[in-house]
Order: sequence, then structure tokens, then C-alpha cells
Amino acid sequence: MISRNLKNVLVVSFGFLSLFTAYGGLQSLQSSLNAEAGMGVISLSVIYGALILSSMFLPHILIKNIGCKWTIVVSMGCYVTYSFGNLYPGWATLIPTSAILGLGGSPLWSAKCTYLTISGNRQAEKESKKAEDVINMYFGIFFFIFQSSAVWGNLMSSLIFGQDANITEIPEENLKYCGAGSCEEDFIPTANTTRPAQNLINTLLGAYIGVGVLAIILVAVLLDNIDRDMAKDFRSNRTSFWPTFLATFKLLKNRTLILLIPLTMYSGFEQSFLSGEYTKNYVTCALGIHYVGFAMICFGATNSVCSIAFGKLARYTGRMPLFCLAAVTNFSCIISLLFWRPHPDQLAVFFVYPALWGMSDAIWQTQTNALYGVLFPDHKEAAFANYRMWESLGFVIAFAYSTYICLSTKLYILISVLILTMITYLWVEYQLHKKSQAPATYQTHANQEEFKDKLGKDTVIVAQSKL
Repeated sequence: MISRNLKNVLVVSFGFLSLFTAYGGLQSLQSSLNAEAGMGVISLSVIYGALILSSMFLPHILIKNIGCKWTIVVSMGCYVTYSFGNLYPGWATLIPTSAILGLGGSPLWSAKCTYLTISGNRQAEKESKKAEDVINMYFGIFFFIFQSSAVWGNLMSSLIFGQDANITEIPEENLKYCGAGSCEEDFIPTANTTRPAQNLINTLLGAYIGVGVLAIILVAVLLDNIDRDMAKDFRSNRTSFWPTFLATFKLLKNRTLILLIPLTMYSGFEQSFLSGEYTKNYVTCALGIHYVGFAMICFGATNSVCSIAFGKLARYTGRMPLFCLAAVTNFSCIISLLFWRPHPDQLAVFFVYPALWGMSDAIWQTQTNALYGVLFPDHKEAAFANYRMWESLGFVIAFAYSTYICLSTKLYILISVLILTMITYLWVEYQLHKKSQAPATYQTHANQEEFKDKLGKDTVIVAQSKL
């Protein structure tokens, strides 16, 4: 029989699975579905811009006042509004609903991370296990279930759009504009995009709204309110607004958090590249919009399986080898994408890149989330708010320059951020290794007089030199 903590982890996971079946599918389609004037990409940029603002104050305030469970429920409602906005896409509908979603994004993810961390710590204490191992396992389970949302959301879009009678073959002369080999200002990216029939779009959005509402009901009914008493105590103490508001920024005094910023931002860069650039400039351009879902299914399936696999593997290998594997895989893919000229005859290749990207993203997501939970156990809400804020900044920057610079330049930027990420991350690991050695050294010095009495001064010197 599963433990109560594991049951809660599963409820959160399936709630996110249902919610992001809708949002993930919509995000993958925005650059192609609402390509006019870059409206789809701009709406994504607004989402993550609003998410940055919400990261500054909303997570800490909401979680402390209403607890993790109800923060998740309220934030999920913000996500559903975006599906309604896409029913009648336009600046007046997409931008406001994008902002609402963004405001709910940071509290949603911060509450989820805080909830899993609390559950992991409680279960570790109950079973007398290492907290880091249980937290890693819980995040692995979560991402195994959550990342499969890319499979279901994109499967829905591909099956529905595949019924479109207006699908046409892309002319050979237009294929030269696909990939990173060409950057023609006069070429309109939508030239290779035929918008599906409106009735099919409405069918898809109706399904997305349905699974979004299901996620809200699932969490509201089945999830335990594990931090209810803490929230109640916080409300009764009537803590001043400003300390709560500034909690996220106060944590920026921590040097370790500063060093983790490139790693966190890279998560936004790499995810936005696949959903915004790869789907538009490779898949839609060479194959058509109805293939976007199938390509992203490969990403979601690989991501899902690797998330739980790496979550369990981390206890044996540690974080560092996994992060290095993700970096090498992403680096190899980026270099290859610089030279690949996509063509419909190379159908299998279109699915290889998302699969490899999914494997890497599984590591970035599971290990970075777990790393924040382990490094900042006493400041969980503020730490995960920072995580969402800096990751969102990566999304905003990537989506903001999406329509203004060549794809090859975007790939070079991605490589540069990846290199900086690994330099700063490895420095964090080095500092943690040094810190882990400190207690032993301290203990040696504290008992030095006792050692002198028992072993003699020379022996103490030799012992210290070996530490």
C-alpha cells in the first residue's frame, strides 16, 4: 500500500498532467497557429514576463496565506483562461489571458515544488532515509507523469488537425528557407503554414478546456492540505506585507543562488527553443503544422521516461554526471541543427532531435528542482520563486528576440548560455564539496588537545595534513 505522502505526490502529478496537456499543446502550436504578426510568440513572451512579476511577490504571499493546495487550485484556474483566449485569437484576447496565466504560473510551480519538498522530508523522516534521496525520487515521479502531458496534448492536436481537408504539400522551393541555413528578411515564415479549419481549432480548444477544468477538480477534491496549520498560523500573526514581498529578493544575497541563475535561465532558453523555434523553423516549415504534435510527442515520451529513470539514478551517480550528460547532448544537437537542412524525405530525423532534447530536459528539470529543494530547505517558497523568476526570464528573452534575429544566431546564443551554465554549475558543486569537508576539519581542530595528549603533536600534524 502506498504511503499518504506518495498518494499526494501522485495527485499533484496527475493534476499537472491534465493541466499541461492543454497548455503544453497550445504552447507548441503558438508560433505556427497564431503566426500573424508574431502574435503567438508575443503572447508567450507576455506569459513569461508576467510570470517574472508574479515571482517577485505572489508565491510567498499566496503559499503562506492559503497554503500549497489552494495556491495550486487558484493558479490552475489562471491557466484555463488562456485556452478560452485562444478560442477567439487576437491582441485583445490573447494578451490579457497570457498575463493572467503568467501571474498564476509562479505560484503554481512554487507551491508544487514546496509541496513535494515537504512531502519528501516527511517521508524521509518517517522511514529514516536521506531526505535528498526521497525528494529526488518524488521529483522524478512527478516529472515522469507530468512530462507525458506533451504526449497527450500534442497527440490530441495532431489527430484533430490531421482531419483537415486543406492540407497541401509544401513546394520544394520553399524548403530552402527551413532550418538555420537561410535568413531572408523578405521571406514570411507563415508561407509554409496553412491554418487548420476553425471548427477543428474549436474542437481542440474545447478538449483543452475540459482537461484543464478536470485538473482543478482533481486537486481540489483529492489533495491533502498538508501545510494548513502553517498557513493558519501565518494569517493569525498578521505578518507585515513587506517582509513577505521582499523574501524572494532577500535570498539573492546568497552566493550559491546567484551562481545558479545561468543554470535556471538556460532551462527557459532550451525549452523555448524547442517549442518556439524547432516546431516553426524545422517541423512546420518542412512538414506542416499537423506534424508538430507528433514531433513533440517524441519529446514528451522521452522526457517522461528519462525523468523517473534519472530521478532514481541520481542517488547512485550524483547530480554532476547527469548534468554533464545533458550538456553534452544539448551541445551536440545545437551544433547539428546549425548544419542540418530539413527535408520531408528525412522524416525520421525530425523526431530524433525532440527525443534527444527530451532526455536532456528531463535532467535539467528533475535535477535543478531537486537541487533547489536540497540547497534551500529553510527558504523553500522564496527559492522556488527565484527558480521560476529566472527561468521565466530565459523564456522572455528567447521569445522576445524570436522574430528579430536569424535562427543561426539564436543557436549560437543557446550554445553560449549553455557553456556559461556549466561553468557556474560546476563551481557550485566545487563549493559544496569544500563545504562538506569543513565539518571534519572543524572536528579535528576542536579535539586537537585531546589528540595531542593521546597521540603526540607530530601525529596530529600528520593527521591534519591528510584531511
